[in-house]
Amino acid sequence: MNSEILRTNVESYKKLVELLKSEGFEMMVDLTVVDWFRKKEPRFEVIVQFLSVSSNERKTIKVFVNDDDLTIPSISDIYPSANFYEREAFDMFGIIFTDHPDLTRILMPDDWQGHPLRKNYGSGRIPVQFKNAPRVDQ
Repeated sequence: MNSEILRTNVESYKKLVELLKSEGFEMMVDLTVVDWFRKKEPRFEVIVQFLSVSSNERKTIKVFVNDDDLTIPSISDIYPSANFYEREAFDMFGIIFTDHPDLTRILMPDDWQGHPLRKNYGSGRIPVQFKNAPRVDQ
């Protein structure tokens, strides 16, 4: 199976997705975000994978999102399957997909503060108590 990685910017992202759709990429397979905290600037990279079943080909788009506004166009009007992936990226990383039909939290409660998959998000601490283990107070 042929695979190609395409790098673009936020301004050209949606046009590139439309081009892939017109070239016969029937499916948007995955959309995710990588947090390059303290490794790269801009910090967040949106990665979207497409599949053409008819030509047995895959393409991946990688686009860095500006740290100042964290916005990128939604592609849910082109690929309806992107809807829930974009909501998850918003919920977990805080990426804002402009013109999304319902950009609300999907995994966390509506009143949750922050975005849990960001690398600088506090991990918290929950003590673990094993069955029949002696209790240890700290």
